[in-house]
Amino acid sequence: MAAKLKKGDSVIVIAGRDKGKEGTIQSVDPKAGKAVVEGINMAIRHTRQSQTSQGGRLPKALPIDLSNLAYKDANGKPSRVGFKLEDGKKVRFAKTTGDVIDA
Repeated sequence: MAAKLKKGDSVIVIAGRDKGKEGTIQSVDPKAGKAVVEGINMAIRHTRQSQTSQGGRLPKALPIDLSNLAYKDANGKPSRVGFKLEDGKKVRFAKTTGDVIDA
């Protein structure tokens, strides 16, 4: 099945403790159905100091379930993503506006 949300998409969190926040997808794990979004679902991770890094308490974005994310359309509102054929090519489009996401 084709991915509805991909790396680099602007998304809005529609459920959970970060509801209403916006960010950009940094990575997607389709097998687990999760994505890492910049600035969303942050947690403090304690890391040991090494020769290359300072160490200490570092904030890190943890994966969030894809069902809690919605694509941000041209109007800045959450939208579902659909597929359609355009010139014999399968493309994603925002269902609220009908705009093609990846041309």
